[in-house]
Amino acid sequence: MPSLKDLKVRINSVKSTQKITKAMKMVAASKLRRAREAAEASRPYAVAMETMLARLASGYVGQSNAPVLLSGTGRDDLQLIIAVTSDRGLAGALNGSIIRAVRKRVRELQAQGKQVRLYCVGRKGREGLSGEFRDIILGERTEVAKKVVEYATAESVAAEITDLIAREGIDVVGIYYSHFKSAIAQVPTYQQLVPLVVPAQTGEVAPTEYEPDEETILADLLPRNLAMQIFKALLESAASEQGARMNAMESATKNAGEMIKKLTLKYNRTRQANITKELIEIISGAEAL
Repeated sequence: MPSLKDLKVRINSVKSTQKITKAMKMVAASKLRRAREAAEASRPYAVAMETMLARLASGYVGQSNAPVLLSGTGRDDLQLIIAVTSDRGLAGALNGSIIRAVRKRVRELQAQGKQVRLYCVGRKGREGLSGEFRDIILGERTEVAKKVVEYATAESVAAEITDLIAREGIDVVGIYYSHFKSAIAQVPTYQQLVPLVVPAQTGEVAPTEYEPDEETILADLLPRNLAMQIFKALLESAASEQGARMNAMESATKNAGEMIKKLTLKYNRTRQANITKELIEIISGAEAL
């Protein structure tokens, strides 16, 4: 049985931990509002960009002269998966869910005879995937959301992905990230980036004239769209991280409070037992005299 001193030390230790988790919850809550607003603001632009590109690209689907970022190589033998996680832990199941989803997809593709390569955005993704897939990780980017996610970072990542497509002969590029639905719901999401997914046209589409020509516009917008979709994924993941961390720290604070109650009860019972034992010894000694 632990002594009163041991119980007191443990209670103080749990109280210190509770203060830390409570402070981390408040910090995450303050960051969450700004991250959520940034993620929600990026969605309309990303959707509009995809819609406009889909309209432009509809005439190039299946053509041999179509840009690689639009139609890929026409094959799907070599696929690159971008795994977006956080650099820090203490965010509940956020990173684990992305790592499991990526691991499952890699195994499925390999079982189909495909070759797979990985690009990790976030230290936790690299740590979780390097044990089994160290040989197929082509690149890594960390500290993308140390303060705020910047578009320049997404542009840099997109430039690296474009270089990998040309250098490695990548056929398909997709990205896994946590889609932010609410502070308590973050959904692992897969989005194909290359080739561009062009939805089927429904109904009549009004003819549109473009200035300059469509090829010039596509040459400018395709790299920008790749950067924009990556930027959206980074913003969604940053908001998801703060929401998951806020919930994890709230649960940790609650659990610490329950543990303090149990330890305090145990401390009081042990103290009462010691007092009773001392009283019995005193009474027994007095009767013996």
